Amino acid sequence: MQSYFGKLNEENVKNNFVLIYELLDEILDFGYPQNTDPGVLKTFITQQGIRTASKEEQSQITSQVTGQIGWRREGIKYRRNELFLDVIEYVNLLMSQQGQVLSAHVAGKVAMKSYLSGMPECKFGINDKLTIEGKGRSGTEDPSKTTRASVAIDDCQFHQCVKLTKFDTEHAISFIPPDGEYELMRYRTTKDIQLPFRVIPLVRETSRNKMEVKVVVKSNFKPSLLAQKIEVRIPTPPNTSGVQLICMKGKAKYKAGENAIVWKIKRMGGMKESQISAEIDILSTGSAEKRKWNRPPVSMNFEVRIFCCCCGCYYECYWFIDFIVILYEF
Repeated sequence: MQSYFGKLNEENVKNNFVLIYELLDEILDFGYPQNTDPGVLKTFITQQGIRTASKEEQSQITSQVTGQIGWRREGIKYRRNELFLDVIEYVNLLMSQQGQVLSAHVAGKVAMKSYLSGMPECKFGINDKLTIEGKGRSGTEDPSKTTRASVAIDDCQFHQCVKLTKFDTEHAISFIPPDGEYELMRYRTTKDIQLPFRVIPLVRETSRNKMEVKVVVKSNFKPSLLAQKIEVRIPTPPNTSGVQLICMKGKAKYKAGENAIVWKIKRMGGMKESQISAEIDILSTGSAEKRKWNRPPVSMNFEVRIFCCCCGCYYECYWFIDFIVILYEF
């Protein structure tokens, strides 16, 4: 539905409820999903309305829905054949004040854009070090015998176009791609995660109405790489009356409406560090109200290209690491 009217929210659902009914009618057959590919649905459902299809068009639609390659229509032609692949990883991390990792996992996906003529078959080889749920290349290897350099994936999901038999036997992703944008693969891992950043929060209460906060950010990747769009959010008590900020790099601003200090850095190289200091003025309140504050974590958003959190390797593709959480206690 997002491919038809963008973000899925209450307002868009109300404005496009007729279109949603049409999509559900085409997607579901006796309550079971039959065709969910946006590229195929767009060939016979348009946002402007439904027109009567000719016999030739009806035959083509039936072939696409019930045929073996329902996710791609025939007769596609491009002057220039192009194929783009982005590997995107979302890092979720919870760390104590002492730097101990309490929980961590990486949720990744392979996003593709295909602009190819005809019915091409694409094939990607997978690294032999990859293991899925303790299974190696043959699918029967003992997890205890795997090498330390192996990359363990807890689970993965493929687009319907992927030939799963070839993935199990040949350790390769073979598929006839849909036209346009789509997700080829999703995966999740919780083992041997290489942290691209380390965040160290230091908090000191100088008096009953004052608090000093210092946050140090250290990059752990190669100096040749560059992190971009770095944003660190430092929570503040709800009874904060004022904040004085000093940062070595970037810009910082206190947002009273969000009870947070937002520190933004455009770019930061590998094996570097930067810090921010804040003096927080707190209004006098009772101890009972002070205890009610749940002390939320420091959060950090950033992008690092050509870096893999699963194994710390460096590939000729783009990796976006998006979310990291550090436990923040006073």
